[in-house]
Amino acid sequence: MRKLIVLAVFLSFAVAHAQKFEANWESLNQRGIPAWFNQDKFGIFIHWGVYAVPAYAPIIPNNGLSYSEWYWTRIVSKQKEFWDFHVKNYGENFTYEQFESQFKAELYDPQHWADIFKKSGAKYVVLTSKHHEGYALWNSSEADRTWGKPWNAVTGTPQRDLLGDLTTAVRDADLKMGYYYSLYEWYNPLWKTDKQKYINDHMLPQLKDLVNKYKPSIIFSDGEWDLSDTTWRSTEFLAWLFNESPVAKDVVVNDRWGKNTRERNHGATYTTSEYGSGKSADIVWEESQGIGHSYGYNRNERIDNYKSSRELLLLLIDIVARGGNLLLDIGPTGDGRIPVIMQERLLEMGEWLHINGEAIYGTQALAQPYQWSSSNIPQKNDKSYMAGYSAATLIEPKQDFAHVELFFTKKEKDLYCFLPKFQQKVILKDYKVKANTRVSVLGSSKILKATNVGNNCEVDLSGFKPGEIPGELLVLKFQNML
Repeated sequence: MRKLIVLAVFLSFAVAHAQKFEANWESLNQRGIPAWFNQDKFGIFIHWGVYAVPAYAPIIPNNGLSYSEWYWTRIVSKQKEFWDFHVKNYGENFTYEQFESQFKAELYDPQHWADIFKKSGAKYVVLTSKHHEGYALWNSSEADRTWGKPWNAVTGTPQRDLLGDLTTAVRDADLKMGYYYSLYEWYNPLWKTDKQKYINDHMLPQLKDLVNKYKPSIIFSDGEWDLSDTTWRSTEFLAWLFNESPVAKDVVVNDRWGKNTRERNHGATYTTSEYGSGKSADIVWEESQGIGHSYGYNRNERIDNYKSSRELLLLLIDIVARGGNLLLDIGPTGDGRIPVIMQERLLEMGEWLHINGEAIYGTQALAQPYQWSSSNIPQKNDKSYMAGYSAATLIEPKQDFAHVELFFTKKEKDLYCFLPKFQQKVILKDYKVKANTRVSVLGSSKILKATNVGNNCEVDLSGFKPGEIPGELLVLKFQNML
């Protein structure tokens, strides 16, 4: 049966790909989203640009002011915390563009980056090809022409194709490579004087150049909120991308193509949630967060501003249980290093995924992704932006509300059960083992005793000795359960 379903999905996508897509959402939505994206589950986001030199934002949890990559526009608007910091350390006459001469990337080792990403268990990487500052990490002639000066990493100070070198290293590590691309640029002279000319003569040629040269698996569009998709000519670009580009068959794109497009065009795009509460499995969605709070490197963040590896794994488990992907962000330094604390977190996640990855990759969500301690389930804020939502708080017992006892995923007939905390006896409510069901802990060869008691299934873990079970956040596998 599974082979027939997979064949049907393949044939439907093949038929869609054979179509000639028109520049409207009704036609574009017929394409669907390549299946690899929702199967890979875990990607690395990288925010890197000139903003990595000042590398500063105030610490304001669940607030966009904590984003260091917005430094330029914050000092232009003289937002107090940013402006005070800037004047004190650089002087009020020091312009943002002057930071470019300090963006040297002299310690940049893309092979080392790719090695960390591979060991983290991530399956794809998304680099900021260009953020709202307009600085391109590849040799973009459009950037230099419209800015009237070197404003890319090859003609500018690094004198290096930062994007191209990482692309090669990531693909050599057998990971997929994608790019974030900001449609608008805060202070591009052409954007400020003639937005339509900016779109026609700068944005679209530059974006097509990026696609043709580097052949991304993902395009994460952003900076779309000032104009409609029609003004951006987004459907025209996507029709070209899906019909004629070198990545027409496999490329995946998000939903940020105009102020009217987020969370609306599910057939062609996946939904983006940013420090949000995420979505449900009836759509393809991805949550992005940083290991700290800022996406770009923020020197002002301290140890308690960084999520622990346990918190990050709970975040991943929660998102995957609800059918989503996690795009976890790192912010490299201006000299080209991944901060050691970020490396450590990624490697710790990778150690867990090396053992438990089969319960993550290629899995599907169940209708009920959680097992709650009682029926008094707390209400969830469904915002997709700055919702203040935390998977780690779901598992903590509360006086007035239920907490999550177990998370679930499935793969064919197998059920995976994630234990936020070790329990000597695990009770699965409203589940029963079959005669041929085999129960084990991932990372252990021991077959466990599972007993049906009433409407529930009970699994005894008391026989394990210290050290026999690897790590925390255990995963029970119920083979032939469903």
